[in-house]
Amino acid sequence: MHTPVALLLELGVILTALSVLGAAARRFGLSPVPLYLVAGLALGDGGFAAVPAAREFVDTGASIGVILLLLVLGLDFTVREFTASLHRHRASAVVDLVLNAAPGAVAGWLLGLDASGILALAGATYVSSSGIVARLLADLRRLGNRETPAVLSVLVVEDFAMAAYLPLLAVITSGGTWWQALLAVLVATGAVVTAIAASGRWSHHVGRILSHPDKEQVLLRVLGITLIVAALAETIHVSAAVGAFLIGLALTGTAADRARAVLSPLRDLFAAVFFLALGLSVDPGDLVPMLPAAAALALVGVVTKLAAGWYAAGRDGAGRRGRVRAGTALIARGEFSVVIIGLAGPAQDRLGALVTTYVMLLAVSGPILTRFAPARPAARLPVPVAGPGAGPRDRRPQ
Repeated sequence: MHTPVALLLELGVILTALSVLGAAARRFGLSPVPLYLVAGLALGDGGFAAVPAAREFVDTGASIGVILLLLVLGLDFTVREFTASLHRHRASAVVDLVLNAAPGAVAGWLLGLDASGILALAGATYVSSSGIVARLLADLRRLGNRETPAVLSVLVVEDFAMAAYLPLLAVITSGGTWWQALLAVLVATGAVVTAIAASGRWSHHVGRILSHPDKEQVLLRVLGITLIVAALAETIHVSAAVGAFLIGLALTGTAADRARAVLSPLRDLFAAVFFLALGLSVDPGDLVPMLPAAAALALVGVVTKLAAGWYAAGRDGAGRRGRVRAGTALIARGEFSVVIIGLAGPAQDRLGALVTTYVMLLAVSGPILTRFAPARPAARLPVPVAGPGAGPRDRRPQ
């Protein structure tokens, strides 16, 4: 088998560069995500060093990266915990939708966009990046924090909402009729409800199938089944990342610990590729013309996500610091906004550049704001917290 020299060389340079950037970020106690995104800008179209031979690999690796991020995140929780958290955060989901979709809709109206453009911009300002948030929670060791279930509940509800939103947007942008749009929403909603019910009912069977004493078998089984479920999820218009997250929830106890041990290095590799790919998808030349409008919209987006996170974490009993951490964790936008651009951008002259600039501003600034959010106080003796909201670690108001 002949492997192109250019592919090997470009991948080698990319991985080495990511290693250096990651080490630099760790040296100063930062998440490497913003640096990976900036590296993607430098290597993409319009950057100073394009990597055409590696582009296909990076794009494929990015899809796997976000799946692994959500899979490993799901391993830290159980179906029962998460179902209770979702039930408790229905009001949080409504607050998040109203606060964060409204600025995009208003901005679209002010810019003179048509109905499809307004709907697209509202979606782009509404949905946070599951991939970036998942990596931040792991990097900053906040998976055991009291506010984390609230953050995850908001994220997953957003991803489920995208299952109905994206088919609706596709019908509207293509000039479809109202009944076609309604049918698309009903089909997608039914698929989401079915997926959640199946996950809760058969989770113990999934855990039994994927468990094995051999590490290689654990890796092959968990990764294989997860990719199959992710593909099926995409087929029924549910996010592949949500499908992966549900598989993670299905594994508990020793099975979850073994899966986490074998998957974590793989997750780190493909997660770095995912963040790089987000940067590669952007032409730096498109950012400058829309910078003022995007910066104003991004500032509003920071405030509205802080408010949504503050409210959601408060419902879990988190203190002021935890509420601020929850809000900052939700700031970053990413992969779904890129999908929205792909659906609506070609028909809207200004929309693609505006959303791209908006996403890059928040994808870079969000992790930085999250890093410098108020930290938890010094460790104290653990105080057990009863109730469905308590997760795998001690969670106290902070």
